[in-house]
Amino acid sequence: MALRNHSTITEFILLGLSVDSHIQVLLFVLFLGIYLLTILGNLLMLLVIKADSHLHTPMYFFLSHLSLTDFCFSTAIVPRLLENLLSQRKTISVEGCLAQVFFLFDFGGTEVCLLSAMAYDRYAAICHPLLYGQVMNNQLYMQLVWGSWSLGFLDALINITLVMNLDFCEAHTIPHYSCELPSLFPLSCSDVSTNLTVLLCSTLLHGFGTFFLIFFSYARIVSTILSISSSLGRSKAFSTCFSHLTAVSFFYGSAFLRHLMSTSGSPLELIFSIQYSVVTPLVNPFIYSLKNKEIKNALRRTLGKFLQQYR
Repeated sequence: MALRNHSTITEFILLGLSVDSHIQVLLFVLFLGIYLLTILGNLLMLLVIKADSHLHTPMYFFLSHLSLTDFCFSTAIVPRLLENLLSQRKTISVEGCLAQVFFLFDFGGTEVCLLSAMAYDRYAAICHPLLYGQVMNNQLYMQLVWGSWSLGFLDALINITLVMNLDFCEAHTIPHYSCELPSLFPLSCSDVSTNLTVLLCSTLLHGFGTFFLIFFSYARIVSTILSISSSLGRSKAFSTCFSHLTAVSFFYGSAFLRHLMSTSGSPLELIFSIQYSVVTPLVNPFIYSLKNKEIKNALRRTLGKFLQQYR
């Protein structure tokens, strides 16, 4: 769609995280390190899951797509943040800003759908272990994954199409380090009531809808675990859910808190944004690998095969 209605304003100013040049250099080094570790961790997770046949199961298929989503999510944000920290002109074109909004919606929406699909996978494995192979068959888990990507894309497309029809006038300063949809509404001199309604519906259906599915799955999981007579059995069952619960808490907790706050550029708002958009993609590979013996063993096997090839 042509961006003909944005002739008044051609670029936005991103205020970023700090105006102090010395702090900006320190932040650049910090976020560059975080980004490199994020790329390394998620690509390594993708490589290990693809290379090791022991990990060709529904749970690790979901995990590989979660790693891909985290890789894309981080890449949509951090490179632009790094450029902003080193640049004298903290500007981003309207087209570039809308593209970033689209990708944040797309990958964020895909991630919450994948997290809910992974919760259902844990529910099937713990509550119906004897029927797990029938419940979580190849067709179903493929549909869940591609459905997650499709819903994320559709949600992003609907919201960004409406935003592209807005006019942006004199106010063009965004008190943030990236373009997020709520930050654009105060800058528009058009009526944004339709946009706000659609955004609210998206949040309720996509955000709270997936969270309800996760909550329902874990309510059934907890009930099943408590009914296990053996303490060792309860501990083993809970350990299979620990990584996923941690990832859900990191992403949903910070994302909900961020979007419940007004768009003001306050330090707390920026901290929550950094946690769900920068820190979560970094820690997810470590959350799923540090306490996972299958991932550790697969990593050793993969590295062993790699080293043998170059001896």
